[in-house]
Amino acid sequence: MCGVFGIRSIERDVARLSYFALFALQHRGQESAGIAVSEGGRLTVLRDMGLVAQVFNEQQLQALPGEVAIGHTRYSTTGGAHWSNAQPLVHHGRARTVALGHNGNLTNPGMLRDELVADGIRLGSTSDTEVIAALVARDPAPLPEAVAATMRRLEGAYSVVALVDETLVAFRDANGIRPLSLGRIGDDWVVASETCALDLIGAEVVRDVRPGEVLWVDANGLHTAQALPEGRSALCVFEHVYFARPDSRLAGTEVHSARVRMGMRLAEEAPVAADVVMPIPDSGTPAAIGFAKRSGIAYDEGLIKNRYVGRTFIQPDEELRRQGIRLKFNPLDEISGLRCVIVDDSIVRGSTMRALVQMLFDAGAAEVHVRISSPPVVSPCFYGIDMADEDQLAAAHRSVDEMRELVGATSLHYLSVAGMQWATRMPGSSVCRACFTREYPTRLPEQGNLAKMRFEPASASA
Repeated sequence: MCGVFGIRSIERDVARLSYFALFALQHRGQESAGIAVSEGGRLTVLRDMGLVAQVFNEQQLQALPGEVAIGHTRYSTTGGAHWSNAQPLVHHGRARTVALGHNGNLTNPGMLRDELVADGIRLGSTSDTEVIAALVARDPAPLPEAVAATMRRLEGAYSVVALVDETLVAFRDANGIRPLSLGRIGDDWVVASETCALDLIGAEVVRDVRPGEVLWVDANGLHTAQALPEGRSALCVFEHVYFARPDSRLAGTEVHSARVRMGMRLAEEAPVAADVVMPIPDSGTPAAIGFAKRSGIAYDEGLIKNRYVGRTFIQPDEELRRQGIRLKFNPLDEISGLRCVIVDDSIVRGSTMRALVQMLFDAGAAEVHVRISSPPVVSPCFYGIDMADEDQLAAAHRSVDEMRELVGATSLHYLSVAGMQWATRMPGSSVCRACFTREYPTRLPEQGNLAKMRFEPASASA
């Protein structure tokens, strides 16, 4: 996941706009947040562990003047969740200093890290992001050419914002696996992972950054170049299913509407006699609305979510750990005696769904029918989801009925691949759905080079 944002403006408070844009992108990463600004070429970076509102306050924002800013919220997929990996990362190279934020995951960082180290370049982090920054920073070519040369070396998924002197840079991999949008406030250009961030700061959405495109904004305005030939379009379909905020638009399609259609199609594919349809909040809400509309079964909320849980650095004690899922969800008494349909977007490891089903039975539900608004997740992702091990995936080697037994439900059905694709309003050839089909759009890394913590010191990853 991860969220990235960038802006260049002489008149506007770029740090404050970045702060609010990151607020809109908080769902894409809760481990750390950061903003880098350039004032007359002088770079200042503030980044720390925690949520956007925990990292920044009014005094800190006032201390970040400048004309160019980039921001980042992190969800780790390569490298651990610690301060040295918080972004934007800064790399001081032979040719230039680069501040950079990255959404995605490279599949060839090991080879590139080895090359950089052999060239005498010191890397201060264990993420794949610094590899990108270091390659741009050491290249003596003019900035656009240095970025294009770096892009030709990278494999995997990357939507990147960077700050070099007084220039804002953004670029995207040739398959466009992770989203990146270009917007405008008056005469000022902005880029963001999702359109919801542009909406929040009052920017007009202009278009998506094209796969393989690099754009840069300097004192002379916006410039663009096609650094790589566009490959097969492969926007991650899990963005439609779960990642993106419902009010964002992906390739012109509103995410909420797509999720409602997923629920409607699911009701057609897997009808059931029941008394109530309810979501696993909040991820299952749009699909549950669609399921209820198409099935004619009443929609209600039977689970109340504690929206203040999120990711926490304070671990529960043993008694609370036994309560487990109740840290986030609690059932209402009114489900007692009812035949319940619960709708969620996906099942990955299965443990949460199993606990929820048992909780509903304990609360008196007569039947619990699970409906999932995506196909079974059967294959790991190498492009920005923290699941690079097939053993983590409950459905990888289980039939649907075996999954039903695993979660303890009365019945279980998934949305078909065709149904999911129909709901996105996009052709199957334009998305990556490898986690559902095992068909990947790029070359994959060697099996031994998948571990998230592979660049951490042995003591840190133990």
